[in-house]
Amino acid sequence: SSRQALEQARVAVEELEDVKAVVKRLEEENAKLRRQARHSEKEQRSLCSRAEGLQEERLLAEGQGLREQIQAQAARMASLEVSSGTVATVGGGGGCV
Repeated sequence: SSRQALEQARVAVEELEDVKAVVKRLEEENAKLRRQARHSEKEQRSLCSRAEGLQEERLLAEGQGLREQIQAQAARMASLEVSSGTVATVGGGGGCV
């Protein structure tokens, strides 16, 4: 009977060691996943910031393009005004053509 008790104790100790090893492995995996999550969050913030910068650049480029179109249209209007003597004759009432 004491032999059985010793065997049960030995088995229990082995199981406890196995559980400790599993816990340690899970803690290490958890730490690794937390590091990956922090890295992913940092990368996401960086990508969001870059996307905002690119959107701002796109808007600025569109604005510059519109300014250039307006300047070109103003130059055409000025050219028409010079060649015809008045803007009112262009387009019937001086409005947008």
